[in-house]
Amino acid sequence: MPYGKYKGRFLIDLPEHYIVWYKNKGFPSGKFGEQLHLVYELQLNGLEDLVRKIREK
Repeated sequence: MPYGKYKGRFLIDLPEHYIVWYKNKGFPSGKFGEQLHLVYELQLNGLEDLVRKIREK
């Protein structure tokens, strides 16, 4: 995360409520917004552990 309370965290590690807030507010434009939308979809479908496992390697 590039800014705010969660600065320095991987997007996949953001709390679900934060990603849902962005979904309701509207994701920002550009690459960052696309990445947040992807994280939302991953969390919605319970796939965030796949990304965490890849990150560990």
